[in-house]
Amino acid sequence: MVGAYARPVENHSVPHSTPRTAAFFDLDKTVIAKSSTLTFSKSFYQGGLINRRAVLRTAYAQFVFLAGGADHDQMERMREYLSALCRGWDVAQVREIVAETLHDLIDPIIYDEAASLIEEHHAAGRDVVIVSTSGAEVVEPIGELLGADRVVATRMVVGEDGRFTGEVEYYAYGPTKEEAVRELAASEGYDLERCYAYSDSATDVPMLSAVGHPYAVNPDRALRREAVARGWPVLSFNRPVPLKQRLPSLSMPSRPVLAAMAAVGAAMATATLVWYTTSRRKTAKPRLGVIGPTGRTARNARV
Repeated sequence: MVGAYARPVENHSVPHSTPRTAAFFDLDKTVIAKSSTLTFSKSFYQGGLINRRAVLRTAYAQFVFLAGGADHDQMERMREYLSALCRGWDVAQVREIVAETLHDLIDPIIYDEAASLIEEHHAAGRDVVIVSTSGAEVVEPIGELLGADRVVATRMVVGEDGRFTGEVEYYAYGPTKEEAVRELAASEGYDLERCYAYSDSATDVPMLSAVGHPYAVNPDRALRREAVARGWPVLSFNRPVPLKQRLPSLSMPSRPVLAAMAAVGAAMATATLVWYTTSRRKTAKPRLGVIGPTGRTARNARV
C-alpha cells in the first residue's frame, strides 16, 4: 500500500551486498516550527478557499498545537474538521497557492538543527523520508524544499472534477506511519536496526519503535515520558532559520544550491532580473533526492 503514497522523484536501486539505511522525519514541530497545513490558512483565505471564520478557527488550532501538541482525540477532531473544510476545493488551485507561498511561509520556520541533520544523514549515505499526517499537496513541496528522498503523507480522495470530495484515501497517522516505514524498508532494502527516526509526538511512538535509533524532538509530555522510560535521546530544536540565511556558512554549494544556480543561469540566458523579483514561484525547485544546505550539527544528535 505504501508504494502508492511514498512519492520518490528518483528511483533508487537496492544494493544486494550492503543493506541501505534511512532517516524518517515527522514534519510538524520536528522539522518545521509549526503545523504545515495550518500555516497556509491565510493563503487559502486570500485565494478564496476559506472564509474569515475558518481562518480564526485554524489560528486557534495552531495555537493549541504549538502550546502543547495535540493528543489522539484532538488530532481526530482536527482531521474531521479539515476534511470537511477542504471538500470542494480545486486541487490544482491548492497546489498553485502552496507553490506561490511556500518559500515565504515555510522557509523561515525550518529548524536549523533539523536541516543540519538532514544534510548529515545524506552525507552518511542515508535516504531521508518525511512521514507526515498533513496532506500530500502541502507535504510534497516541503519535501522538495528540504531535499527529502521520499514523502509519506495523508491523501484525500479527488473526484473526477479535480476537487476534493472530503473523504480520506490514506491517513498517515499513528500505527499507519509505522506500517509505511516497514513497507518502505521491505521495498527499498532498509535495515531498520540501523535506521533513524525523529518525532515530537507520542502518536509516533510506533514509528520511533520501528527503528534502531529513535529520537524525541521537542517532545510533548507523553512522548517525553516514553523517551525517558525507554532511554531514547531527547533533542531540543529551537532555531528556525531561513535556508537562505544558512548559505553564507557553506563550505561548498550543496546539491539543491547547485541545482538552483543552474536553473537561475539558464533563466538569465533568456530573461531579465524581473524573473527573480516578480515571480519567485517560477524559480526552479530542487528535486526530491537533492540534499539540503549544510549546517551545524544538532545538539546531542549523532548520526
